[in-house]
Amino acid sequence: MSILAEHFTPHLLELRRRVLTILAAVVLATAGAYWFVEEMVRALSSPLIQIDPELGRLVYTGLPEAFISYLKLSLLVGFVLALPVAVYQLWMFVAPALRRQEKLVAVKVALSGFVLFSGGALFAYFVVLPELLRFLLWFAGEQIHPHLKLAPYLNFMVRGVFSFGLAFELPFLMVMAVRLGLVDPEYFARHRTYSYLGMVIISLLLVAGDPVATFMLAVPLCLLYEAGNLIGKLLRSARPRE
Repeated sequence: MSILAEHFTPHLLELRRRVLTILAAVVLATAGAYWFVEEMVRALSSPLIQIDPELGRLVYTGLPEAFISYLKLSLLVGFVLALPVAVYQLWMFVAPALRRQEKLVAVKVALSGFVLFSGGALFAYFVVLPELLRFLLWFAGEQIHPHLKLAPYLNFMVRGVFSFGLAFELPFLMVMAVRLGLVDPEYFARHRTYSYLGMVIISLLLVAGDPVATFMLAVPLCLLYEAGNLIGKLLRSARPRE
């Protein structure tokens, strides 16, 4: 037992130190984000302002609603801002145990995931969500004047951005499954129907049951699925035959 304790104690102490560093980074990033929370709300309201400047004046009906909404948004942004610190700390913890080839693979995986998530989030913010808002406001008609509440609107925007960010990871996961030999490229083609059904259900859950948003998320998901299927086949055909 003493030998095991001597072996693991330094690693546990190092892990504890790095976890505390990550928590401190989250707290500091959250505090910094709260300082600019009004600017962040203004940025999330930008699609509404482009449609009608009056729509950008969000309302709240409960006294703590604004404070809680601002706090949630700041905490979320704080987690995102602290993510590089978390990745670095975890990397420094596990890197000594990895070989050079494994380190290169880990870096490629992290960069690919980051690029795809960022692409999905930007696509949602600049393309999908503005058009979705425009459609929903047009669908209500001119006889109804909207007074959008702060908390539901922020939840709608944040959920949309993160949903598309996660959705854009699909081709990456498919390619990784093929590269690792977990499935063959034809697997995705054979199970296309069930996969489409699953993506519709996932889209429905991610956007909290909104039918229009479900459609606008499910269509890119299906296209990304086909892209992942095609890339997987190309990678498999590019491998030298044994």
